[in-house]
Amino acid sequence: MTERPVAIVTGASRGIGKGIAKELASLGYDLIVNHFDFTAEGKPDESKAVQTQKEIKDLGAECEILRGDVSSADDRRSLLALAKSKFGRCDMLVNNAGVAPLKRMDLLEATEESFDRVMGINLKGPYFLTQQVANWMIEQGKQYPERALRIVSTGSISAYTSSPARGEYCVSKAGISMMTKLYADRLAEYNIGVFEIRPGIIATDMTSAVKSKYDKLIAEGLTPTKRWGQPEDVAKAVGAIAEGRFDFSTGQVINVDGGFHLRRL
Repeated sequence: MTERPVAIVTGASRGIGKGIAKELASLGYDLIVNHFDFTAEGKPDESKAVQTQKEIKDLGAECEILRGDVSSADDRRSLLALAKSKFGRCDMLVNNAGVAPLKRMDLLEATEESFDRVMGINLKGPYFLTQQVANWMIEQGKQYPERALRIVSTGSISAYTSSPARGEYCVSKAGISMMTKLYADRLAEYNIGVFEIRPGIIATDMTSAVKSKYDKLIAEGLTPTKRWGQPEDVAKAVGAIAEGRFDFSTGQVINVDGGFHLRRL
C-alpha cells in the first residue's frame, strides 16, 4: 500500500479531467486516470491518456490509466479493482466523466436513446461509482481514521440554466447537484466530504464547436469576468478541496464560472 494519497479521476485524459489530475499530482497524490476515448474513426484511442500519464509522472506522481465506460457496472468494478490492487487505497474520487448529446435536438423531438446515453454516463455512472467508492472509504476510515477522504463531482451551470436543445444534459447535471447533497448528508457521519464543482463556459473539446458563439456572448457581458474559463480554473478549486480548505463545508457547491451565476440588472 502506498503512503501517498490516491485519487481516482474519471474522464481525465483531456480537458477538465486532465487539469484536475495534474493539479492533484502536483499536490502529492498518485492517480488513477479513467478515460473512454475514441479516434475520429470510432476506434478505441489510448494516445491522450498515455500523454496525460506521462505528464503526471513528470510531476513525480504514480499514475495508472484504465479505459472504461462509467455507465457500465463491469467497468466501474474494474476501476475499483485496479485502485485496490495497485494502490490499496482511495482518498479522493473525482466524478468528472461526462458527455454532451451527440446531436443537439429540440426538446420536443429529442430521443430516448440520447437521453439514456447522456444520463448513463453523466449521472448513473457517477451515482453508483460514488456508492462503491464511498463504501470502500468507510472501511478505510475505520482502519485509518487519520485519513482525509473526499468526493468531488463536476456539475455544470446547466444544472439551473435552460438549454432546450440539450435537455438531457441539463437534467443530468441537475441530478449531479442533488446527488452531491444526498451523499454529503449520508457520508457526513463518516467524515467523508462531498462537493460539487460547477464550471461555467470552459475551453475544452466539448465547447470547441460553439467557440464563436460564446466568444461573442462573453464579449457582450454574458459573464462578469470577460474571458473563457480554463481547465486549470476548475482544477484549482478541486485542489483547494484536496488540501482540506473546505473540510467543514461538505455539500458545498463551488461555482467556477466567471460570475455567471450572479443575478444582475
